[in-house]
Amino acid sequence: MTRPRKQIILGAYLGGVNHQTVWSDPAAGSQIEFASFQHAAQTAERGKFDFFFLAEGLALRERLGQIFDQDVIGRPDNITVLTALAAVTSHLGLIATVNATFNEPYELARQLATVDHLSGGRAGWNIVTSSDAFTGGNFRRGGFLKREDRYIRAEEFLAVARRLWDSWSADDVLADAGSGQFLRRADAGEFAFSGKQFDISGRFTVPRSPQGHPVILQAGVSAEGREFAAGGGPDAIFSPFHTLAEAQPFYRDIQERSARHGRPAGSTKVLPGASFVLGDTEADAIERHREIALAQISGRGAQILLETVWNRDLSGYDPDGPLPDVDPDPAGPLVIQGRARIHQDALDTVSKWRALAASNGFSLRQLAVHVFGHTEFVGTPAQVADRLDAFVQNDGSDGFIIGSHLTPTGLDEFVDKVVPLLQERGSLRTEYDGTTLRDNLGIPAYADRSSLTAA
Repeated sequence: MTRPRKQIILGAYLGGVNHQTVWSDPAAGSQIEFASFQHAAQTAERGKFDFFFLAEGLALRERLGQIFDQDVIGRPDNITVLTALAAVTSHLGLIATVNATFNEPYELARQLATVDHLSGGRAGWNIVTSSDAFTGGNFRRGGFLKREDRYIRAEEFLAVARRLWDSWSADDVLADAGSGQFLRRADAGEFAFSGKQFDISGRFTVPRSPQGHPVILQAGVSAEGREFAAGGGPDAIFSPFHTLAEAQPFYRDIQERSARHGRPAGSTKVLPGASFVLGDTEADAIERHREIALAQISGRGAQILLETVWNRDLSGYDPDGPLPDVDPDPAGPLVIQGRARIHQDALDTVSKWRALAASNGFSLRQLAVHVFGHTEFVGTPAQVADRLDAFVQNDGSDGFIIGSHLTPTGLDEFVDKVVPLLQERGSLRTEYDGTTLRDNLGIPAYADRSSLTAA
């Protein structure tokens, strides 16, 4: 029996806290002005994307005690930006990255429930954690968490937030014929939670929002992260894998773990980040991609990116020469501060990178371009549509979070040239199916999960 065609989930992200953004391009716009966010979000909605996503930058990154000069810096507060975007969009989901280490459940649950009300049920939260004392210095408690304690706090944080959102039922508020509102249930909003991380009680002030619970996303490929995702933590998990051969085992693992927890396969969506480069011919696209990649990662930028793993000053090495001939120094003082450390075993990572460089003839800079890039789809619009669709239909993911090197207009050509082709083959909606982000993602309300059984 032929399986029905999967519908591709599409998220859009706007660069601003990473090396992918080519701020030096003459067509580049502001990373701060609301017009940039508005243009990108409305373009995504025109393309029937599921959501608009913002990453987070809580500290200005430093290298050897000096502000990074090879990175786009600065990002307005995510929730504030997305609240403003709720007023100029009508269907697009609005997902904010917010750190569970440096915030409090009551305050954040209240903010997210408010965005869900103001947007008509389109709010989402990408839950992230940190053991970074450098970033933590900006906050009251500082970077006190050990790495192994991050998921402990995150799981309890999310449990508290859900307790708060569930403290109101859908019919607790009665509106009279006038301007007043009345509570149906005397205990509406009451909550109490006592755990290792939080001990709070009181009344939650925001009535139940249209989705009940905002959609939850999470990044994490460790065993702990995968189990947290499959066990009912997030609704979707980011995938870092760039090729179908790498992505399929991860996708299967998440679905198998979900089934063991009593959830149907497919109930946890898997979404890698992706970029694209289009051309009139494949050769044109490949040449354009080469030019963009070199603009994204300069020779100095490549040195700095590799310093995040080597933890050494690599400024003396030729970016167009071979990889550094010294081993990483994982125990030394941090060369780079404020950047997420996604490669935990530096010695093992560098060993794999040496083998990769040797087999492909990569220079230092070429290796940085290869390993720090997103899943990339390069070709004519038809080729990119084919490859995106094949990746999803063959269970490499459920969709993609797509961005561009150019802010804020980079997504325009994808929406104009690739989206219609995906729609023609029935892999992407032509109109929005529901009114909430959960409706459009096909994710049930959290309260309904207790009745789900494994498929």
